Amino acid sequence: MFSKLERKIAFRYLGAKKRGFGSVISWVSLLGIMLGVATLIVVMSVMGGFHDTLLSRIVGMNGHVVVYHQDGPISDFDFLIDKMKQNKVVEKNAVAIVPIAEGQVMATANGNNTGAMIRGIRMSDLMAKTQAGTRIYGKKLTDIKDGELVAGAALTRALRVSMGDKISLVSANAATPTPFGSMPRIMAYPVMSSFFMGMYEYDSGYVFMPLETAQKYLNIGNAVTHVDVFLENPEDTTAVVESLATLLPDGFVVRDWRDLNRGFVGALQVESNVMFLILLLIVIVAAFNIVSSLVMLVKDKNKDIAVLRTFGVSRKSMMKIFMLSGTSIGIIGAFFGTILGVVVAIYIEPIRQFFQWLTGRDLFPAELYYLSELPSKLVWMDVVGIALIAILLAFLATLYPAWKAANTEPVEVLRNE
Repeated sequence: MFSKLERKIAFRYLGAKKRGFGSVISWVSLLGIMLGVATLIVVMSVMGGFHDTLLSRIVGMNGHVVVYHQDGPISDFDFLIDKMKQNKVVEKNAVAIVPIAEGQVMATANGNNTGAMIRGIRMSDLMAKTQAGTRIYGKKLTDIKDGELVAGAALTRALRVSMGDKISLVSANAATPTPFGSMPRIMAYPVMSSFFMGMYEYDSGYVFMPLETAQKYLNIGNAVTHVDVFLENPEDTTAVVESLATLLPDGFVVRDWRDLNRGFVGALQVESNVMFLILLLIVIVAAFNIVSSLVMLVKDKNKDIAVLRTFGVSRKSMMKIFMLSGTSIGIIGAFFGTILGVVVAIYIEPIRQFFQWLTGRDLFPAELYYLSELPSKLVWMDVVGIALIAILLAFLATLYPAWKAANTEPVEVLRNE
């Protein structure tokens, strides 16, 4: 593609200290491309980590498809689950169908109170759906008995309770009628286990209990509030939703995790796209610096270009010489930027902890970002794509200066010397 002469001249111009690689503008261009590529890789990795971690934990706890009745609790849920399991589409895609009894409460203990969500579930189902990396303190989940609770670690800290201490749950939805009006239902249960998922929303706001305990507390008899369907592939929900919508009687509502978290998922995607476009501007600005550097190089080397043209170097070769000079800056910047970005993306959490220790400030508050650790997911196709975009922009930046060099008229230049 490039002859030996073209490569030799291109790299000699690139190494020229006055206008080539040694110039300030060329260094700024290289550093700009390197930092732009590194920043893009780190940000896209963190955004990908956020997306996957949050969705896996939110969706993993709530089910990929949710079935509920528009009029309230589902009483004959065992028959409903058996009917769902007999459906061929559900049988093919579902790995678990879990009945849930859920309600909002106020949890109080030791003079402290906080809002919480109680979720009644069979402990065997809770054990099966517990996310990898979740830490359980106290009794094993399978040993939890009727009348005992499993609370989030952040919630137990907020209420200042230890294993075995009781938490009072106050619910207005399960109110008890009295001659003086409805009274909120207040019941106390011992906390026998706590969990740490690493997602603040769950660690600080969820209380799990055996299904029978939740049914008694919520005063719904032998019923559940909804049924969660867990699929082998969370992305393949359309066929299951359509099949269940046809199968179930009127009054039942079937929704998947996209519908339940539409605003959240959409916000993540929009934020990711906007961050990519904003940070891409760093690389574009660096590419404009390559244009400036090469234009000045062409102007400085006008006489040399004229001499080369009189010796028989074609216009095409002159274009290739300057295109190679400018693109080399992009290739070098993209190479070192990729290395830097990949290293930072891999070690982002230790780096965050170091700067947090250095500044003495919480740089990633769990209350705001819902996660206790900064997630990162490297997608190598994205890494390669970012590097190629940077090289392409550097190449496009060379076209005008290369065309200007190729159109230099040797007679006019040498006449004025």
